[in-house]
Amino acid sequence: MEIYRSIAEAHGNLPNSAVAIGNFDGVHLGHRRLLDTAKALARAAGSKAALLTFEPHPASVLSPHFAPARIASVPRKLQLLEEAGLDAVVLQPFDKAYAGSTAEDFVGRDLVQGLQAADVVVGHDFTFGKGRSGNVAMLAALAGEAARVHTVPAVTVDGLVVSSSKIREFVLEGRVSQAWRLLGRPFLLDGTVVPGRGRGRTIGIPTANVAPDTELQPASGVYAVVAAVEGLPGVIGGAANVGVKPTFGTEERTVEVHLFDVSADIYGRRVAVGFLERLRGEHRFAGPAELVAQIHKDIEAARSIVERQGALRFGPVPAP
Repeated sequence: MEIYRSIAEAHGNLPNSAVAIGNFDGVHLGHRRLLDTAKALARAAGSKAALLTFEPHPASVLSPHFAPARIASVPRKLQLLEEAGLDAVVLQPFDKAYAGSTAEDFVGRDLVQGLQAADVVVGHDFTFGKGRSGNVAMLAALAGEAARVHTVPAVTVDGLVVSSSKIREFVLEGRVSQAWRLLGRPFLLDGTVVPGRGRGRTIGIPTANVAPDTELQPASGVYAVVAAVEGLPGVIGGAANVGVKPTFGTEERTVEVHLFDVSADIYGRRVAVGFLERLRGEHRFAGPAELVAQIHKDIEAARSIVERQGALRFGPVPAP
């Protein structure tokens, strides 16, 4: 997959392409529908299927105090887009100057002249230009005969519209199984294994302490998970604790994962944790003995969920 760091860099490399447009945070099932449409159009025309997206997320520039936590880091997003079968991704830098582009500039300068797109694929609620002044009807009018505009309707799962905001809501509430249904894959938390306090080994249940680079994190609690670890084959079942470990009176929020039947030293390795199901909230126990007993129950419950799920495929991503 070709990666261009601006529209200017992509100029001349994507003639007559089919270009999907959007932030595509999480690359969820709704995003996949747009990508599939762009791919079908490109294959029919013998051209390339591309995505025009923006970095950083526009909300972090326009409303930094209200910007949502991102579902996926840029490296993970690119990996997911490549797996989706795109030919190219254009990461257009987004700053306040670019945010001032008019709707006419965006279509004429960026899409028609810059990318030389023949087909443009957007969602039904797509807006663009300064102050979000442009909509789908304006996009088609401005593109004229230079590019055909294709609108993809909302994708629903069990009557619920698939959206990045709904996925964030589910993850923040700990409803990771519902987030999975909208993403089309488990919610993935990427990070690096770093030294922790070593409490897991002292109680006979070693854990990997993960320093996340994924902004979005699930609600505190215990989860059934699977993990891909740099240097180890496939995905490995496990149980994860997200929170502050109230039994030990700590305040630091951590992500710790117990991987089933793994004895290798994985300090410093990249890891991706896929969250399958929340087992329980975080509780304060009377002491370590009561906590250990509950952890063993959690591990057995997690094993059952992982075994019932069957094979999943994903991998850790390079360091950001």
